[in-house]
Amino acid sequence: MSEYFYGDRLFTALEREEPAAGMLLVAAPGMFSPEFARSIVLIVEHNESYTFGVVLTERSEIAVYNVLPEWLPAVAKPQALYVGGPVSPQSVVGVGVTKPDVIIEEHEPFTRLANRLVHVDLRVQPHEVTELLDGMRMFAGYAEWAPGQLQDEIERGDWYVAPALPGDVIAPGSADLWGDVMRRQPMPLPLFSTFPVSIEDN
Repeated sequence: MSEYFYGDRLFTALEREEPAAGMLLVAAPGMFSPEFARSIVLIVEHNESYTFGVVLTERSEIAVYNVLPEWLPAVAKPQALYVGGPVSPQSVVGVGVTKPDVIIEEHEPFTRLANRLVHVDLRVQPHEVTELLDGMRMFAGYAEWAPGQLQDEIERGDWYVAPALPGDVIAPGSADLWGDVMRRQPMPLPLFSTFPVSIEDN
């Protein structure tokens, strides 16, 4: 039944933002791809060659302590490894929230994504950046789109593009991030904030 709702293309009737680093991809209610159902993806890089980002909504059962213990002091609670996407699950991507007074451009390990949101170069020593961050997340793997692929999916109504807030990256484990992001979008999106992963389960 979800395919009939999805066919309404809820997002295609709304004013659109362009995808860019630091923006969110909000999965459409009734998303066809089960791995992206009720997901929020933070775009880390977007250019003519590809787009890559990390899924903010899928926490694994693996503790950061077990795989990257040296980074534990910088990681926000819950201190678990998140599943960033299906591509290269053995690689880790770090995204952080800087403290309010940090000038991002003055720190080489940081690449600005949005206000206080940074892509963290994990090749540095953790102590070089820990004091500059209010928290960070570690993502195993990432999501990637070939040239034109993401734009096609947006045009089809698969994704809504929205600005990211710092709290989206380090949201508490109990938060319903997809619902919270939907609630702050223009109408009628807040009305769909409680839409389930599968409409058959409602």
